[in-house]
Amino acid sequence: MTGSSKSPSQNSSASPSGQGAGNSLSSLQSARSAIRALARAGVRDVVLAPGSRSAPLAYALAEAQTQGLVQVHVRIDERVAGFTALGLARGGARPAAVVTTSGTAVGELVPAVMEAHHAGIALVVLSADRPAELHGTGANQTTVQDGIFGRFPAAQANIEAGLDPQGAIAEAFAKVGGPSPYGPVHINLQFRDPLIPTEADALGAAEAGPVEALAAAEEAAPGALADLGGVHRTVVVAGDGAGEIAAIFARRAGLPLLAEPSSNARFGPNSVTAYRLLLAELGPQIERVVVFGRPTLSRPVSALLARPDVAKALYVPRPVNWFTPGKRPEKVVTDLSGLLAFAGRGAPGWLKMWQRASAAAETAIHAVLDAESELSGLHVARLVWENSDANLVLGSSNTIRDVDLVAAGRWHPLDVYANRGLAGIDGTISTASGIALANGIPTRLLLGDLTFLHDAGGLLLGDGEAEPDLQLVVLNDAGGGIFTTLEHGELGEREEYRDVVERFFGTPHRADLRALAAGYGVRHQALDTAGELDTALRAPVRGRSILEVKVQRSALRALHRRIEEAVTGALPAAP
Repeated sequence: MTGSSKSPSQNSSASPSGQGAGNSLSSLQSARSAIRALARAGVRDVVLAPGSRSAPLAYALAEAQTQGLVQVHVRIDERVAGFTALGLARGGARPAAVVTTSGTAVGELVPAVMEAHHAGIALVVLSADRPAELHGTGANQTTVQDGIFGRFPAAQANIEAGLDPQGAIAEAFAKVGGPSPYGPVHINLQFRDPLIPTEADALGAAEAGPVEALAAAEEAAPGALADLGGVHRTVVVAGDGAGEIAAIFARRAGLPLLAEPSSNARFGPNSVTAYRLLLAELGPQIERVVVFGRPTLSRPVSALLARPDVAKALYVPRPVNWFTPGKRPEKVVTDLSGLLAFAGRGAPGWLKMWQRASAAAETAIHAVLDAESELSGLHVARLVWENSDANLVLGSSNTIRDVDLVAAGRWHPLDVYANRGLAGIDGTISTASGIALANGIPTRLLLGDLTFLHDAGGLLLGDGEAEPDLQLVVLNDAGGGIFTTLEHGELGEREEYRDVVERFFGTPHRADLRALAAGYGVRHQALDTAGELDTALRAPVRGRSILEVKVQRSALRALHRRIEEAVTGALPAAP
C-alpha cells in the first residue's frame, strides 16, 4: 500500500503488485475483511442500499450481523441511506457506515458527506467500485469514485480488487483520530467477479474476528478548572454541538450564556432566552466573547462575532474537519484553563442584567403569543420544547429559529439534534430516523412542510426493517415561511413584488400530507388548536407517527414585529 497526503483530508491508495497475483482475495473475502476492520474501529451500525457491485459487502454484512458484529439497516434510496447513517453516527456518538454500489449511487451521498464534514460527524462511506481494468473503458456503471467527495472526507482510501483492505482502513482511521474521526471517511472498494459467495468462501464459513470497542471521550469537571483571571463583560456563545461543557463554563465564570437549541447547553440559570432580540440593546456593552461549537442561527450573533472591537476566543479541544486555521478571527484555545483566563469573571452586575432582561423578554413573548387567536410556528415550538423529554430533532429554516426564540433554559430535552453543518433541509427525516435507531430512544422531530416533502422518501421502510420510535411534528404553512421573516418578506409587502416573492420564495403547494402518510403506512393526525397539540405531545412516542399542524404564513412577519416591539418595551432600565 502506498499513501500520499492531501490537504485538508488524508488520502491513501492500495494497489496490487501484480494483477491476478496468487495471494489475491476473493471479493467476498475482501468484503469480510473490510467489515471486520470497521467493527474493530467502533462501527456498530451499517446502512445498506441495494446494488450489484456491492453484493460482496451485502453478503459480508449479513454474515457479520449473524455473528453480532454489526446491526444492518436497509434503505432503497442512497440519499436516505446516507442521512440515516449520519443520524446513527450522531445519535450513537460513534462512527456509522453507509454502503452503496457503484456509479450514481455514490454521488447520491454527497449531501450527507458534506453535512458530516461541516458538522464533524464520523460518517463512513463504503462504496463498491468496478476493478481498475474497467475504468476508462466505457464499462457500465463505471465512473471516477476515488476522490468523488473532493476535500470533504477527513480520510479516504481507494483499495484495488484482490487486496486485503483492513490495513488501509485502519490507517485511514488512525490518521483522523482513531475510533472517533472528526469528519467523514471514504473507503472505495473495487470488486471483480464473481460477486456472490463461492464454494470456497460460502456465507458463514469464516469465524468472526475480535471486535475491540474503542472509545475516546473528553471530560471536564468544574472542580478541575483553573482560577479565573480578570473582570470583563464577557458572554458565552454556544453553537451547534457545543455540549453541556459550555453551560458549565458559563456557570463557573458567572457569564451570560447565549446558547442555540442544538448546542445542548441551553439550560441553567445563566441561559438567556431570546438573546438575539436582546443583543440590539445589550450587545454594545459586550467586551469579550467565548465561542463553543458552531453558531449558525442568528444574524445578531454573526454581527457580534464580526465586531473588531470585541475580543473573541474559540474553544477547539480537538481537531475538527471543517476548521481551517487562520480563517477565523477568534483566538483558538484548546484547553479550558486558557479559556477561563481569557474570559475572566463577569463584571459586577453583568450576569444579573442579562438575567433580568431574559426574564422580561420571556414574559413579553409569552404575553404576545397567549393573546394570539391563531396558532403559529412559535406556539408549536414552545409546546414541542416543553413536552419533549427524550430526543428532539429540529429541522432547518424557521422551526429551529422558532425554538431558539421561545425555549427557556429551565427545561431541556434529553438531547437536541439538528443538521447545522450546512443547515440544509435535505435528509432531515432520515437523519432523525437514524438518531432514533442509534440507541432505541424515542425521538421527536419538529420540521416544516417543505423539509418534510424534501425527504418524504425517508418514511419508506422495507419489510422486516427495524421501525424507529419517531414522531414528526410537521408545521404546514403550505410553503417556505422563513422568507417571510427575511428581507424578501419586506419586499413581498410591495405590490410589484408580491407575486414574485410568493412564487419564487414562498413556493406554495397543495400537497396532501395525510394521503402521503397513508401511502407510507405512517399514522397521521391533523391538529387545529394548541390544546389538541399539547394533548398529543404528552402521549408516549411509539412507532412512527405524524402530527400535522396547519398555520398561515401571511401573518408571520407582523407577529415577529409585535414580539420585537414587546421585548424592547419590556426591558428594564439599565442600572
